[in-house]
Amino acid sequence: MFKDIIFIVYIGFTYKKKTGRLNMELRQLLYAVTIAEEKSFSRAADKLHLAQPSLSQQIAKLEKEINIILFERSTSSIRLTDAGERFYESASKILDSIEQLKKEMQDMAELERGGLTVGSLPITGAHILPLVLPVFKKKYPGIQVRLIEEATRALEQLTARGKTEMSLLSLPLADPSLEWEPILEEEICLAVPPDHPLSQREEVEIRELKEEAFIMLKKGQGFRTLASGWCEEAGFVPRVVFESSNIETVQSLVAAGMGIAFVPKMVTRLSTEPLLPQYVALRNPTPCRTLVMAYRRGRYRSRASRVFLETVQEVLVAMERASHRF
Repeated sequence: MFKDIIFIVYIGFTYKKKTGRLNMELRQLLYAVTIAEEKSFSRAADKLHLAQPSLSQQIAKLEKEINIILFERSTSSIRLTDAGERFYESASKILDSIEQLKKEMQDMAELERGGLTVGSLPITGAHILPLVLPVFKKKYPGIQVRLIEEATRALEQLTARGKTEMSLLSLPLADPSLEWEPILEEEICLAVPPDHPLSQREEVEIRELKEEAFIMLKKGQGFRTLASGWCEEAGFVPRVVFESSNIETVQSLVAAGMGIAFVPKMVTRLSTEPLLPQYVALRNPTPCRTLVMAYRRGRYRSRASRVFLETVQEVLVAMERASHRF
């Protein structure tokens, strides 16, 4: 991060000595990055609170100064040139580094009061965050938490781009720019209809499920990838008869006799659905998933994000202890 800051300070200083326009240079970086992300001059102008002609003039001026065309324009769309892609990548890092430095300086004075953006998978958000957020709010009332709930692939991308400070995800992570800390190793259970023959069993092996009809989360969600992998490791491809984006819908369909499903153990403890399936333990082996708190590699982690992680870990430890009492 600090290498990028030193780089922009050096470039800015050199530029200022020659032209006296350091502030304009920083604004131009922001303008170009916003246009690239919005894919529209008009939307970027609205976001920046500028008149579109003024924004167009600034980009034309920037392209003239660096002697490179950043955007290919047409009547219907714009897109980055190859040089523009490189410019966008570097400019985004520089602007983000400046923002991270500002946050770090704020944290040195006091625990950040303001916003914390946290990403979550749908399953995790529904079953962990309702336990965590009241505790966090009581301990740190000055920090407003904003939640972003997405499927695994989209959430990884948002986290890698810095749109969330941290995100609750499950391993494995596909994006190499993310690093993580483990927060929970969770067993997986089998949900079956109440009148299914397997409902009379205390445990079952996955290889016995080859002929069963499965209900799974939609593709693109990390738990779907894990579930398919467990079946493949047992020697078969699951026959999926229904898909849903919601684990509670999956459970309701199982309870209605439409198939069987893998579900995280936390779902069996906390579900409030009136129609519930039976749960059977999986053995030899027992599949598990690892929940992690992920964040972009090299990103400065505010004190607010660190105390949020501590709160999540404390709540999950308490939840595990409570479950062993019953």
